[in-house]
Amino acid sequence: MRHWRCRRGQALPILQVRPPRAALMGLISAHTSMSNDKLRRQITYEAARMMYVRQESEYYRAKMKAARRICQGWVKPANLPTNREIRDEIQTLARLHEGAGRTANLRDMRIEALRVMKLLATFRPRLIGSTMTGHVRQGSDIDIHVFSDSIEAVTGVLDGEGFTYDVERKQVRKYGEERVFTHVHVQDRFPLEITVYAANLAHYVFKSSITGKAIERASIAELEELLAEAYPGLAIDDALVEAENRVDRFQIYQMLLLPLETVKQDPRWHPEGDALYHSLQVFERARDALPYDEEFQTAALLHDVGKAIDPREHVAAALESLEGYITERTAWFIEHHMEAGALRDGTLGARARRRLEAHEDFEELMLLCDCDRAGRECGVQVPEVEEALDHLRDLSQGYGG
Repeated sequence: MRHWRCRRGQALPILQVRPPRAALMGLISAHTSMSNDKLRRQITYEAARMMYVRQESEYYRAKMKAARRICQGWVKPANLPTNREIRDEIQTLARLHEGAGRTANLRDMRIEALRVMKLLATFRPRLIGSTMTGHVRQGSDIDIHVFSDSIEAVTGVLDGEGFTYDVERKQVRKYGEERVFTHVHVQDRFPLEITVYAANLAHYVFKSSITGKAIERASIAELEELLAEAYPGLAIDDALVEAENRVDRFQIYQMLLLPLETVKQDPRWHPEGDALYHSLQVFERARDALPYDEEFQTAALLHDVGKAIDPREHVAAALESLEGYITERTAWFIEHHMEAGALRDGTLGARARRRLEAHEDFEELMLLCDCDRAGRECGVQVPEVEEALDHLRDLSQGYGG
């Protein structure tokens, strides 16, 4: 290709010099490498984000969805991140969004794991996952493997201890082979996932989907050694007794909420129907209004639990039944939510109004009042009680409550 340039009135031919083919291919290769690295980082971040917000729970599905979303088409396997890369990015997100509080519950989670493992000692339990390794984040559960040919034998122990749980049989395709895994999901102070394997697999070496090496796991004795090493001075036996005697406040909430389904309300003020449906509507609106305020959302969910105990004095009944299981701030919201309604109606006395307005949470109280009044629609979709409580559990664990 020739370009012409005029210099001092004379037209001279100037040749455009092409780089040697090898150099050109090197430039293309470097550019492609940079593009592939950027693509890999984008897929890593998107897969980690989906797992962090729990849109996905499996690494393979997360990376494939992320790849399709980023590339809008097929991606070379070499450009897909490893499970380890995704896990490290999840931890980065956890540090960014949760700060130091993300590991605040780790010790208690390990003690709870030890307590449950001792209950299931017959089935040779092994602790695995983030509670074992310390890579916990908001919403992390306690993962335990047990070995038994009878799922009923395992759930029988849980029944005897009063645990609330669900059994899930999950079909998974790995390495071209279909397998069925049996999980027991236990709802307690910390959620537990107990995976039941055949008794003859107790000594089988399970490999990590992250490292490809044998997974880190701990028996009861090994977990006791880990606790002694990680927390010098911890009296393990005393900690176990304390954990056993600790009442799960979320189970108390559930026990108080479920009877509200039979509480029918005056259709003039509550056309939506029963008090449970109303409470779940208020909770949903509160969750949208202040997504990270656990105390506010707890008050929204529980503000009417007293109606199943004493309809005439439902506020006092609620506060009495919840004493010791809610914070002072949550109790203040519940105690004054009726006064907030009177203030909105213009029927509250001047002295009571000034007292409310002087409180640091006055604006949030009035917001709760607005949620209460808005939560009276017919036919709207609401979460199940268990879903609402799981959300509050996640907030509690994520922010050290």
